[in-house]
Amino acid sequence: MQFKPAVTALVAAVALASLLSGCKKEEAAPAAPPPQVGVVTLQPQTFTLTSELPGRTSAFRIAEVRPQVNGIILKRLFKEGADVKAGQQLYQIDPSVYEATLKSAEANLRSTKSISDRYKQLVDEQAVSRQEYDTAVANRLQSEAALQSAQINVRYTKVYAPLTGRIGRSSVTEGALVSNGQVEAMAVIQQLDPIYVDVTQSSVELLELRRELESGRLQKAGDNAAKVKLTLEDGSQYKLDGKLEFSEVSVDQTTGSVTLRAVFPNPDHTLLPGMFVHAQLQAGVNSAAILAPQQGVTRDLKGSPTALVVGPDNKVELRQLKASRTVGNQWLIEDGLKAGDRLITEGLQFVKPGIEVKASEATNVGAKNPAPAQAANKAAGGKGE
Repeated sequence: MQFKPAVTALVAAVALASLLSGCKKEEAAPAAPPPQVGVVTLQPQTFTLTSELPGRTSAFRIAEVRPQVNGIILKRLFKEGADVKAGQQLYQIDPSVYEATLKSAEANLRSTKSISDRYKQLVDEQAVSRQEYDTAVANRLQSEAALQSAQINVRYTKVYAPLTGRIGRSSVTEGALVSNGQVEAMAVIQQLDPIYVDVTQSSVELLELRRELESGRLQKAGDNAAKVKLTLEDGSQYKLDGKLEFSEVSVDQTTGSVTLRAVFPNPDHTLLPGMFVHAQLQAGVNSAAILAPQQGVTRDLKGSPTALVVGPDNKVELRQLKASRTVGNQWLIEDGLKAGDRLITEGLQFVKPGIEVKASEATNVGAKNPAPAQAANKAAGGKGE
């Protein structure tokens, strides 16, 4: 029994040694390695800024065919929906009344001309007065005017196409009575090659574009500044390029937009008046644009675009962005990112601002989209606050 305190002390010493040994092992455990992230190093690119605008097609020229004399339609000389040429006869109006008037005018002119010629000889011989001679000359001139008018009326009984184009349906048939100055057109001819495309652009966007050009952030697109591409209603691309003709000089007070007109070649008549289309207009060139992959751009609770980048000290930084539009699978960054920034696109769920990370080349970003120099779509709510 005298050995019991010694045993107790021995057990306590062993327990204390074990506890100290465990603490030393915990202190000696290695620190956890920094999380691995994939980054994309941003580089400036040449980017042609384009605007995609909705619009409608309209005929290059329109002619409403109307009669210039009264009469009955004898013949319709064209096929509805066909192409007609300028000067081609479309209708024949009954000319009998006008031909009779023409013959009467010819006879009257012959009589007045004979009298004026005779009086010219007699006035030199003072056989008739000067007044009588002047009256005879005036009668002859009136007869010439009446003959010319009768000839014009006879010519107007043949209705010709004023321009080359495609003619629509005829509103009159053989036997119909038409009159000079009637409201309803007999037919309508539309020139479809080339064809107009009228699009509308917000005056706010127009002002923003002008400011960027004036500040030097954008340069004019040069000789291609007026080039326009077209997307049809079914989503297909129109194969021929057009050019910008003019922009309206005033802003529509109801919509706050400006009308722009482009002209497109249309040899196959693929485009018809009234079609809804989307036009891509080249506005300017940014020679140092920053394009960020969409995988690296997220939005905060306010809906503003943000991004995480790896700083020079390998620590994560949060950036607030101003991204105005998408370019294929990338964002066009106006503010918040610069050339040389290492944008995190892989491993975002494991990091937060301020922690140290280990960066390597991202594998979740494919080949760069080849479209940045060609097209850009306006992103809804893309601008940061």
